[in-house]
Amino acid sequence: MQKLVIYNHGKDSIPWGEKAIALADVAKHHGFMFISPDYQASNDPELRVKQLLAMDLSAYQEIVLVGSSMGAYVATVVSEIIKPKGLFLIAPAFYLPGYYITDFKPYADHVEVFHGWQDEVVPPENVWRFCRQHRVSLHMFDADHRLLSILPLIADAFDRFLSECLSNRSNV
Repeated sequence: MQKLVIYNHGKDSIPWGEKAIALADVAKHHGFMFISPDYQASNDPELRVKQLLAMDLSAYQEIVLVGSSMGAYVATVVSEIIKPKGLFLIAPAFYLPGYYITDFKPYADHVEVFHGWQDEVVPPENVWRFCRQHRVSLHMFDADHRLLSILPLIADAFDRFLSECLSNRSNV
């Protein structure tokens, strides 16, 4: 069975930054392929959604979407269409000016969100609003928007998250 993790980087980030590298190691340990599309050509979140949707994912039976900041927005919007097994969101850019969608319909068997109390880009209230509305797990840390100070904790949580995704396979 082909399993894939797609990491969606943030607005001012790169495809293979520290978070992507750390999470790729975890994904490979669980037998997942790991890709990180390059979205640096555009800071328009809707164009990034279209770029992700244009990918041919037909070879994969299980997909997990991961996103950081704008990438979490992209992953959440796309989840409604590709229906991944998991949605792992880091400092998601929700309810910000310039982002078209504000009525999210996240679709995944497992959804978890990680955010920092000191986030200067996305107010914690925005993430709380999303998590409360969709009843998803929210993990708050004394960290800034990038959350690099807690990257080992996020990697450990991703390890558990992938284990849960694999242990709860549906028989559809």
